[in-house]
Amino acid sequence: MLTSKKQINKILIFYLFAHLVIWTLVPSFSNINLPLDTIEALAWGNDLQFGYSKHPPLSAWFVELFFKIFGTQDWAFYLLSQIFVILSFFIVFKFSESFFQNSIYGLISVLLLEGVYFYNFTSSEFNVNICQLPFWALTVFYCWEGLKKNDNKSWLLFGLFAAFGILSKYIFIYLLIALDVFFIYLIVNKKINFKCLISLISFFLVLLPHLIWLVNNDYTTVNYAIFRSVDDPLSGFGNYEFLNHLLYPLIFLFKQFLILIPLFIMFFFIISSFKPKLNFKDKKMMFLISVTIIPIVLVFFTSIISGARIRTMGMTPFYLFMGVFVVYMFQEKINLKNFKNFLSIFLILFIILPVAFFVMSFSQENKRTDYPGKKISQMVQAQWDNNFSNKIEIVVGNGWVYGWYAQNLSYHLVSRPKWVNESTKKSSKGTIWIKRFNEIDDCAGLFYQIEPFNDICMIGKK
Repeated sequence: MLTSKKQINKILIFYLFAHLVIWTLVPSFSNINLPLDTIEALAWGNDLQFGYSKHPPLSAWFVELFFKIFGTQDWAFYLLSQIFVILSFFIVFKFSESFFQNSIYGLISVLLLEGVYFYNFTSSEFNVNICQLPFWALTVFYCWEGLKKNDNKSWLLFGLFAAFGILSKYIFIYLLIALDVFFIYLIVNKKINFKCLISLISFFLVLLPHLIWLVNNDYTTVNYAIFRSVDDPLSGFGNYEFLNHLLYPLIFLFKQFLILIPLFIMFFFIISSFKPKLNFKDKKMMFLISVTIIPIVLVFFTSIISGARIRTMGMTPFYLFMGVFVVYMFQEKINLKNFKNFLSIFLILFIILPVAFFVMSFSQENKRTDYPGKKISQMVQAQWDNNFSNKIEIVVGNGWVYGWYAQNLSYHLVSRPKWVNESTKKSSKGTIWIKRFNEIDDCAGLFYQIEPFNDICMIGKK
């Protein structure tokens, strides 16, 4: 039986390192191409801005930083994802120290997260959901630190990381609303110092450039978020719109239940009974409810009111503190003599998931990660070099399909050209246009046929 904090820390460090290595190597060997969202973020990051057509800027900035360091090494972006995941796990563990006297409960809280497939099976794709993770964890951590210490440093860091969370993805606001609910609870019980308001200074200072960008760009990211949730033709029941408000919330709840099944299976092996202890006068319990349950409830009611279809992957950061919550709630029912049984189930899951990922990568066909982006880019580059003397500076491709092709060229081509979604100008610089067959008007350059593009148009200097 583990009793030493040093032993527990060793297990935690070994686990985090093993998770980092395994989930970096597995997709590096099984995937031919980077996933969709990572390629898209790389295309955005090639033109640094304070926002993009779909999302705030932070995910693009991080992949651009790694590109500057590692270049077109796909494994580096899988590594980036896992750094974000294990950093979040470590923060959750540090947070748990304020809730448990015995560190083993904090370790169990983190190990339980291996049962949430967001943090392993889907974590190889660095995107806005993964980008939120450490900032979600740090926001919760420093909010609690601020409540404990009521010092300027904690509150300013709380505001700082909350702003970084918003700059990752707007859904982060659900966490902030949930924390506001907790603050209201404290106000009602006269247990809060309004010194916490200084967090607004760092929050708005960090957000200000993005807010200015939003105004100057007609709130394009906000409009996209609304479109994806409500107006997307794939997000409705046609003439039976009222069903959106009924079926989508039920589908959402069912999916959340499925997501948590592995976590509770693991937990079953270390507790004596499923009789929770809920004390609504317990400040710690109320805080944990605020950062785990209330954000999910808020999303559920959003779906009811708006009829929005909640995409499962958008819930990625919502379960970071679920382990701490269930361990705290069932703490008196945990039998530490069963820790080895729990660890055995954890290890089975820890081994099976990467194996399953690897097998599925080779058994499934026509995935984005099977796209031969590097090979096609080499063919395009060779054709360009045979016909033009200048370098490729711009690739133009719009829509889900042709945008994807263009973004891959932006990543793989030697000159790393900027991706443009759509343009009416024929640049005199090095430009590649990707269009459907016979849809390129008056191309002044060279037509080149290559699968899967059909025709592309190259405009360069002889």
